[in-house]
Amino acid sequence: MTSIIRTLVRQYRKSSLAQNTGWMLFGQSLCLFIQAAYFVIIARSLGPKEYGAFTAVAASTQLLCPFVGLGGGSILIKHVARDRQAFPQYWCNLISMTVVSGAVASAALITLTRLFLPQSIHLVVIVLICLAELLFSKFTDAATMAFQAIERLDVVAQLKIVSALVRLAGIATLSALVHHCLAVHWSAVYLLTTIVGAAIGMAWVRVRIGKGSSKVDRSKLELRQGLYFATGLAAYNINNDIDKVMLARLSTLGAVAIYAAAYRFVTISFTPVSSLLTATYPGFFRSGARGVAGSYKYAKRYLPITVLGGGIATATLFVGAPYVPYFLGPDFKDTCIALRWLALLPLFKSIQVLFADALTGAGYQGIRTGLQFGIAIFNVLVNLWAIPRYSWRGAAWSSLLCDGTFMAGMWILCRTIHQRDGRLARNVVASSDLLPPSLSAESVINL
Repeated sequence: MTSIIRTLVRQYRKSSLAQNTGWMLFGQSLCLFIQAAYFVIIARSLGPKEYGAFTAVAASTQLLCPFVGLGGGSILIKHVARDRQAFPQYWCNLISMTVVSGAVASAALITLTRLFLPQSIHLVVIVLICLAELLFSKFTDAATMAFQAIERLDVVAQLKIVSALVRLAGIATLSALVHHCLAVHWSAVYLLTTIVGAAIGMAWVRVRIGKGSSKVDRSKLELRQGLYFATGLAAYNINNDIDKVMLARLSTLGAVAIYAAAYRFVTISFTPVSSLLTATYPGFFRSGARGVAGSYKYAKRYLPITVLGGGIATATLFVGAPYVPYFLGPDFKDTCIALRWLALLPLFKSIQVLFADALTGAGYQGIRTGLQFGIAIFNVLVNLWAIPRYSWRGAAWSSLLCDGTFMAGMWILCRTIHQRDGRLARNVVASSDLLPPSLSAESVINL
């Protein structure tokens, strides 16, 4: 037994992926407990109506969040994962696009939310959350992507822990000073703690990686591909968050609170699998340099682990659902029912994200985005019918239907493209005897 443990330790030390996954699992697990702590405090302090108001605004920001930076984070990871020397220029591009697009997105959403969110939600709440989510939190995201690009996920984990601790300190202070919290109080603390986290992240990048270039290189913005990344993530966020926004408009803020609380537990349960997927993301770009055959093989290597992790999360949510009201209070008693409805989502996501990243790494982000956007439109249409009739139950049914469809679609697309490229390669090799001496099968494939 001792020799087995020593062998495993040696293998762990030699594997950068294992170490990165371990760091992310440690960091996100610790963040899980920290987030759970302030989530419970907030839910109990605000109550369903105020918590629902905060969640509705926060969910609406996720519809525009992906367009802040215009996919520059994924572009940075793609190039820096292949060439570390490319960091200064792509970091400068990312920060510049984040500032401009974040300011525009904040102004746009502050205006639009007055049209599709209930008028009972205070304008100050909307402004504070928009600034936090659409501007300052994106600097923290940029910092994590910078360290992810150089595969320093130990630093990513540390940054996430520090940010979570700052937020916990903020909400603990608020609860101690204000006995009856309102959404506007939490929104102010939310913005302040987000600014602190962003400042720490930017400082760490400057000290541990280096400063960016002093000038934006427009030739390296890659706006078209970046827009594919942004649109794909926007479609993914629509599937995750549009139901909360529509619940606020078509049902009640209480229904938003019940559904959002259940969805938060789904997100928390997905943390172990998310840690692995974060660690493998740069690897998809390297393996995808050989085409979808490389990235598809890379995805299948980790499929059993992600399915096991997703299955455990699903079982845990289903069994643990009845205990939710003990943590959140009796006003959230229906959350246990919603949680059992949504319990399958971690399993669906563990499969869909893996094969979606395989397509992205092989250069098929446009196809991935197209399917994501189609599912997002379908989700909106189903919710338009289901929410007015069944409230949060209709939103839960729609989430299961759309996530299940997206999971199947990603696997089918990835497998189909892999088989097509394999047939093409075999046909070219088989016909190589017919080529003139000046050409080879390899050169024809490259053409």
